[in-house]
Amino acid sequence: MSESVNPEEVPDGEAAGTPAGAEGDALSQAEDILNGVEVPAEESVAQGAESDVAIELKNDLLRLQAEYVNYRKRVERDRAVAGQMAVIGVLNALLPVMDDIDAARAHGDLEDGPFAAIAAKLETTLTTYGLERIAEVGVPFDPTVHEALIQQPGADVEIDTVSQVLRNGYKSGERILRAAQVIVAVPEA
Repeated sequence: MSESVNPEEVPDGEAAGTPAGAEGDALSQAEDILNGVEVPAEESVAQGAESDVAIELKNDLLRLQAEYVNYRKRVERDRAVAGQMAVIGVLNALLPVMDDIDAARAHGDLEDGPFAAIAAKLETTLTTYGLERIAEVGVPFDPTVHEALIQQPGADVEIDTVSQVLRNGYKSGERILRAAQVIVAVPEA
């Protein structure tokens, strides 16, 4: 048997027959139910069984409310992670374009002109989305950030040090998108 809904009884922002869409609606309904369960202190002693039912209902509603709040937090966290993964996917897809821009800049093709301006705008835009270049020379070699292609003895190095970057690496936040391919200077024996 279907229940008919009076349009005047439907809260603002809710369509008839649809579940509560906002957190406030479900929470306010649970609070209304909790507030509607009143057991005066004098009657609760005389009506032990009824007060136990009321307490059990109240506890069930409190548990339901807590589950709903946890669900909302989990959904928001999952949305944030999905958004980050989408951004990382786009950044990964644009890494070959960044390599082409780096190659053009190395050959002097990006000194002036409209393409240089477009490349600068692209790099600035990607930086706003968290893309960071890994291209430092003279830093200690870190295998989590660098991919060593060649090792050469270095005269003035005490630890393995990046002496040249062959291909830039990139990261987004703490996540390494691509390790930098480097030549490593090692201490002489």
